[in-house]
Amino acid sequence: MNHPQSLTCFKAYDVRGRLGDTLDADIARAIGRGFAAARTPKSVVIGRDARESSAELAQALAEGLIAGGVDVLDIGLCGTEEVYFATDHLGADGGLCVTASHNPIDYNGIKLVQTGARPLIPAELDAVREASEIPHPDVEAPGTLRTVDPRAAYVQRVVSFVEPKALAPLKVLVNAGNGAAGPTLDAIIEALTTAGAPIEWVRMHHEPDHTFPNGIPNPLLEENQPVTSEAVLANGCDLALAWDGDFDRCFFFDGDGRFVPGEYMVGLLAAAFLERNPGSKVVHDPRVTWNTIDLVTASGGQPVQARTGHAFLKAVMREHDAVYGGEMSAHHYFRDFMYCDSGMIPALLVIAHMSATGRSLADLVAARRAAFPSSGEINFKVDDADAATARVLGVFAGAEERRDEMDGISLEFPQWRFNLRRSNTEPLLRLNVETRGDAELLAARVAELEALIRG
Repeated sequence: MNHPQSLTCFKAYDVRGRLGDTLDADIARAIGRGFAAARTPKSVVIGRDARESSAELAQALAEGLIAGGVDVLDIGLCGTEEVYFATDHLGADGGLCVTASHNPIDYNGIKLVQTGARPLIPAELDAVREASEIPHPDVEAPGTLRTVDPRAAYVQRVVSFVEPKALAPLKVLVNAGNGAAGPTLDAIIEALTTAGAPIEWVRMHHEPDHTFPNGIPNPLLEENQPVTSEAVLANGCDLALAWDGDFDRCFFFDGDGRFVPGEYMVGLLAAAFLERNPGSKVVHDPRVTWNTIDLVTASGGQPVQARTGHAFLKAVMREHDAVYGGEMSAHHYFRDFMYCDSGMIPALLVIAHMSATGRSLADLVAARRAAFPSSGEINFKVDDADAATARVLGVFAGAEERRDEMDGISLEFPQWRFNLRRSNTEPLLRLNVETRGDAELLAARVAELEALIRG
C-alpha cells in the first residue's frame, strides 16, 4: 500500500476530499489505522451513505481499524445520525460515517465521533490526521468485523419525541432525494403507523440511487426547491419534508409549496420545546438571531449563542444543558438525542406541533416572517475577503448599538442587523441581513451591502 504523506482531506470538523485525488481507499485505510493509533478504541461503529464510492471506502476504513486491533461494528447504509445513535447505544468508543452529504458527485468524506457520539475537538482531529500520515505496523491481535442492525432501537428513540396517536390526519410529502433517507423513513413510518398515527405519506425520489438521477440532494439550493414545491401542490399535501444525502438536515415546505427558511424553523422548534420544558436554554448560531431570541424569550426560555458549526454548537449545548439547538442551515440538535443533530426528529416535531395547534405550517411562520424579514444567506466569491469586509465596516462601523465578533462580524442597529463571515471551507464571504418588520429596509440594506462587498 502507498502510504499518504500529507492528508489535505482533513477539514475543520471532518474529512472531505475529491475521489482519486485527496481521498481514496488507501487514504481511508490509513485514516482507519490512524484513528486506531490516536484514539486506542476497543470498538468503532461504521456506516455509509448511498454514494457509489462509499462501500469501498467504508471497507478500507474497517480494514485499517481491524489492523489496529479494533472491533468494527458495521451498520451499513444509513444516515449520519444513525452512526451517532449506534455509537452511544452500542457503547462503542467511536463512530465513522462515510458520507459527502451534499457535496458534488466526485467527492466523499468521513464524519467522526468519539464515545457518546461527542464530536472530536480540533486538537483530537489533528491527532487522528497526524497518526494517519505515518505508517503503523499491524498489531498482533487484529480486531473483528461484525454486522449489526440497531435501526429498530434508533426508530424507537426518534418516535419517542412525539405521541403518535395524538397526531392529526395530515398528508405529508417526503422527498429523500435518492440519498440514504428512504429505508430509514420506511422504518419510522411503519413504527408511527403501528402506534396509531393517522398520517398519509407520499414518497418521492425515495430509493437510494448512487447515480442521483434527480441531482445531488441539497434542498437548501433554490434551484432544487421547485420539484418539491410542485409535488406538494400536485398531491394536495399539508406540508413536505426534504433531506440531504445523509439526512442530518431536514427542510420544510408549507402546504402552499413555499420553502420555509431555516431560521423560522429554529424559532418554531424552540418555542415548541419550551412549552414542554419551561425555563430551558436554547442554543442558536450568530447569523440570523432576532426571531429566535424573541420567541425563546417570550416563551420563558434563555437564548444562548454559539459559533456556527456542529462541534461548537454541541459543546455549548452540553455546557448549558440546553434542551434544543438550531442553526439556520437546517441543523437541529436535541439534548435527548446525545446533543446531536437529527434530520428525522424535527420532521416529527413539526407534524406534532401542527397537530397540537391545529394550524398550518404557513400560518405558524407567517407572522414570524413578517415580524423579522431576513435575506437568507448570500454568498460572494471575492478575491480579497479582508478588503471587502473593510469596505463594509468603513461605512457602517461606529454607528452600531452592538458589535459581536464571535463568528465573523455582526453589527446591530435599532431596526436592522447583519452578519458577515468568511466560509470555513471555500473562498466565500457569507452575508445575512434581518430587520424588525421592514421588508423595504431589508431590500435597501442588502443592495447597499452587496455593492460594498463587490467593490
